[in-house]
Amino acid sequence: MKALKILVVGGGIGGLTSAIALRREGFAVDVIERDPTWSVYGVGIIQQGNVIRAMKDLGILDDYIGAGFGFDHVDVHIPTGQRVAHIPTPKLVEGYPSNVGIGRKALHKVLGDRAKASGADIRLGVTIADLTDDGAGVDVVFSDGTSGRYDVVIGADGLYSTTRAQILPDAPGPKFTGQGVWRYNLERTPGVTDLCAYEGPIGIGLVPLSDSLMYIFVTSPEPDNPRYPHDALASTFRSKLDRAISPDILALKEQITVDDDVVYKPLEWIFLEGDWHRGRVVLLGDAVHATTPHLGQGAGMAIEDSIVLAQELARADSLEDAFTAYRTRRYDRCKYIVEASRAICEGQIGTGPIVENARATQEMFRVVAQPI
Repeated sequence: MKALKILVVGGGIGGLTSAIALRREGFAVDVIERDPTWSVYGVGIIQQGNVIRAMKDLGILDDYIGAGFGFDHVDVHIPTGQRVAHIPTPKLVEGYPSNVGIGRKALHKVLGDRAKASGADIRLGVTIADLTDDGAGVDVVFSDGTSGRYDVVIGADGLYSTTRAQILPDAPGPKFTGQGVWRYNLERTPGVTDLCAYEGPIGIGLVPLSDSLMYIFVTSPEPDNPRYPHDALASTFRSKLDRAISPDILALKEQITVDDDVVYKPLEWIFLEGDWHRGRVVLLGDAVHATTPHLGQGAGMAIEDSIVLAQELARADSLEDAFTAYRTRRYDRCKYIVEASRAICEGQIGTGPIVENARATQEMFRVVAQPI
C-alpha cells in the first residue's frame, strides 16, 4: 500500500515493536502513551527463541541479547527440589541462545531507544479523547487538546484496552482465573543458569536476568481475587511459600523483604473470537489475546503480532485485506498460547486436570518454532 500515517496507542512492548516494524516499512508513525513517566515495573520477563528470531527481524538482536541473560534449557523440578527434566530448547537464530531472561526496564529501554531512533514520534501522558473513523481516515482528538488525522490506528493498549472498548463495545472483557502471580528480584545463585520451574499447586520459577540478578515468580490460588495492602506485600509473598519444601526455595523465601519491590498481579485472560479490527482501527497483543504467564509467551505474541501486521500493511492492496490476513496468520497460534497457558493454571488450582509442565513446555516450543 501507499505510505500510511499510523497512530499506535500504547507505548509498551507491543506498541514499541509496532513502531519499529512500521517505520522499517516506511510508514509515518506516532505513538501515544498514557503514563507520563513511561515507567515499567522492575522485575523480569522470559522470552523464547521465537522472540529472539523476531528481534533479529527487527534489527535489534545484539542490543537485546546484551541487555539480558541467554540460556538454552528449561529445568523442571518436583516440589522437593529434585530436577526431573532438563529440556533443551530449540535455537531459531544460529549463534544465539534459545531463550533470554531480561529485566522489563532493560527491554523497555532497548525498544524505546530504537523506536525513537527509527523516527517514530512518541508522546507521553496523552490518551485519545475522541476517535472518528469516516471510512477515508480516522480523526483523533487527544487528551491534551491537539488532534490528528491518520490512515490507521493500532490499539496496543493492553488487557484493559480503551481502543477495544471504543471499536468493539460488545467484545468480552478480561476474565479472572482464580490465580495470581508474585514476582521479586534476587541476587542470582550460581545454579540458576536456565529457567528453573517447580511443579506443584504453587507454581514456582527462577529466571536468570544477568550475571548478578535473577527473579522468582510464584503463582498462587487467589479464589476471591483479594487486594493486598502495600505494606504487607513482602510478608504475604513469603506466606505463599509456606508450603514449599525445596531447600533452595526456602532459603530464597527469607530474602523477600521489601514491599516496594514485590510485584503482584491477579491473572486474567482474554481472547477475541471475532474480528480484531473495525474499519481503520485494529488491535494487537493483550488487547485481543492476553494470556496467563505459564508458558512465558504473552509478550512474544505481541511482538510477533507487530511484525505480521506491519508486513501485511506493506503488502496488501487494501486495509481490509491487510487486517484479515494479519488475523488469519495470528489466530490459531495466539489461541493455542492462551488456552494452553490457562490449562496449566487450571491444573494448578484444581479447576482442571493437572498438566505436566515438561510436556506442555516441549509442545509450546514446537509450536512457536514454526514461522509466523
